[in-house]
Amino acid sequence: MSAHGDEAYRLFCSGYNCAQSVAGAFARELDLPLETVARMVSGFGGGFGRLREVCGCVSGMTFVYSALRGYGVPGDLQEKTAVYTDVQALANRFRQCHGSIVCKELLGLDRPEGTPRPEARTPEYYRKRPCPELARSAADILEQFLNEEVPPCDWKAP
Repeated sequence: MSAHGDEAYRLFCSGYNCAQSVAGAFARELDLPLETVARMVSGFGGGFGRLREVCGCVSGMTFVYSALRGYGVPGDLQEKTAVYTDVQALANRFRQCHGSIVCKELLGLDRPEGTPRPEARTPEYYRKRPCPELARSAADILEQFLNEEVPPCDWKAP
């Protein structure tokens, strides 16, 4: 467990969505206020606006990685390839640890709920969702990746 992982967990449990929690845990490294980071990734929560597609934790990792190590010259295919290679490595590590990068699969849903309205954050919500631990894991994976370490998959389903 890392300080970033603990912060991502704390942010999720305080009401931020999954993408905001992971990205927000790196606000200092991004040299941005938490509120700014949270706004920038707010639509990625719930698997992209609650569509339950790519997990917001993976989107949060991708946002932070891109902000810190992304490319800015559109014709630089070598840099573009390097970024895509690293993003795929991050996503594959998350998949290896959790079985999927798809929100609805991680939540055990057959299909999305069909509404953009988020659920109330009640004790029951936190009991049935793996999201706080997924946010912690994603932040741990990203921190270790940025430090060029291979993170262990020590996450256990609740």
